[in-house]
Amino acid sequence: MEFLLFSLMSNEPHPLTGHSLSEQEKFQNVINQALLAEEKGFYGFGVGERHGPPFLSSSPAIVLTAIAAKTSAIRLFTTVTVLSILDPVRVAEDYATLDHLSGGRLEMIIGKGNDPRHYPLFGISEEEQWDSLAERYELLRQLWKEENVTWKGKYRPPLDQVTTKPRPFQSSIRIWHGSASSKHSTELAAKYGEPIFSSNTFHPLPKYKELIDHYRERLAYYGHDPKQAVVGAGAGSLYIADSKEEAILKYRPYYHAFHHTDAAKLNQSPFQSLEDNFENGPVLVGSPEQIAEKILLYQQSFGHKFQSISVDGLEEAEQKEQIIRFAEEVMPLIKKERAV
Repeated sequence: MEFLLFSLMSNEPHPLTGHSLSEQEKFQNVINQALLAEEKGFYGFGVGERHGPPFLSSSPAIVLTAIAAKTSAIRLFTTVTVLSILDPVRVAEDYATLDHLSGGRLEMIIGKGNDPRHYPLFGISEEEQWDSLAERYELLRQLWKEENVTWKGKYRPPLDQVTTKPRPFQSSIRIWHGSASSKHSTELAAKYGEPIFSSNTFHPLPKYKELIDHYRERLAYYGHDPKQAVVGAGAGSLYIADSKEEAILKYRPYYHAFHHTDAAKLNQSPFQSLEDNFENGPVLVGSPEQIAEKILLYQQSFGHKFQSISVDGLEEAEQKEQIIRFAEEVMPLIKKERAV
């Protein structure tokens, strides 16, 4: 199993001290997370895309380029690129540029996003999101695979003999499909035989397993081998301590602060408390052994090969502590169990 660290660059006051990072400090904080992730052996680092407070991640290509300049090996993920609202020509150009500047370390996760505030900003309705995503993705694939593209669709002006520059550095950039709530995403991924990344953040395991199972079924329908499926999975927020009780005590203020934000309410999570999420949901709170056990439990159901975590919302020193503890105490337990 490979491990990734993701950030949506949420920048809210600390729930205990009320201290806020400046926007400049938050950008540096995310770069420092990526540097530490590379140092501790994570496979990838991801930056999401949001277009409204408290998030500062409206331009992930630029943030990942800054990270690329300071790292050398870690893979760079977009988590997710909200392709349903973006011009595929601009996306093809920006991310091919990032691919060059990173030496071919880009991996893109596309999706329609889960924050409806971006639709009026970019001129489409929420009802159009899936049709828009499918059309724009088909064009993006064509622009990266072909030259002299002639194309006509609904969501941007026609193209006549267009070759975007630069061409991607990699012979083929791996594109993942973000999967959170709808079979539209798993269907699109299966159609092209491409990997999915399950959100696995706000709901019980069966909701996400149903989508992953659908993906594998549709892979077979489209003539792809479901045994070759590549699946990634997110998780609830991370907090490691020496015991469950200590972890819950220390993480509770962060949990309550996040779940009272407008962004969290959009996800309609059914969990009634942190304890409910600990017992029945994906939150990774507890001792290293408990967290490894939960990840392996989910892996048995999902069959995923990539696991992401996030330390968004924690105070900077705690972020660093959590990343180090996960790398040094949790990752070895999972790798040891997987090797048996």
